Amino acid sequence: MYTVTQLFDLSHTLASSYLQGFSYPWEALKGIHDLILTLGEKLPEQEYTKVSDGVWVHKTAEIAPTAFLGSPCIIGAGTQVRHCAFIRGNALVGENCVVGNSVELKNVILFDRVQVPHYNYVGDSILGYRSHMGAGAVTSNVKSDKTLVTIREGETRMETGLKKMGAMVGDYVEVGCNSVLNPGTVIGRHSIIYPLSSIRGVIPQESIVKTGGEIVEKRPLPEEER
Repeated sequence: MYTVTQLFDLSHTLASSYLQGFSYPWEALKGIHDLILTLGEKLPEQEYTKVSDGVWVHKTAEIAPTAFLGSPCIIGAGTQVRHCAFIRGNALVGENCVVGNSVELKNVILFDRVQVPHYNYVGDSILGYRSHMGAGAVTSNVKSDKTLVTIREGETRMETGLKKMGAMVGDYVEVGCNSVLNPGTVIGRHSIIYPLSSIRGVIPQESIVKTGGEIVEKRPLPEEER
């Protein structure tokens, strides 16, 4: 449940071809820097402005004058980068995203229509199509003991070989306010994380993580609400 194609619809990112080259999404983290530079040089000049060395912004994107865009990064069409956002670099931000007030991004891929609108830190992570981080929700990308990050699912362990890895967040995931996604978190598509949660390991798709860490399966919507 945590391969690239199980988590993400690759039609909603400029990184589609790149991500197809990996089985697991965290394997793509090391190459984001070079990916952005390669993609950037091929972007159509009639659609994107190269605002500084290694930084490309779509002409329809809205960038607050107080925002910082570090190199390399790409900001997609219709995206809003709001007041005091801090994009440290290695950030591929898709179309119609919201990067909000005081949000910090570092070594990330944000698919189209991702929202990180209020006081979020997202580092060494990939956020899938239409995923949303509530106010104050963050990814923690380094373990306290500084050992390499391991993906945990029950008794199963998968070594990543990475010292820095935040979260792999599938399409349509909702992360509640002030939640922490600990190093090596993987959240399946359409899952919901309650506010104030501390998440680690693998959360299956179509799940709800309730207060206290209880995980339940989402109930299907009644046909009239679909």
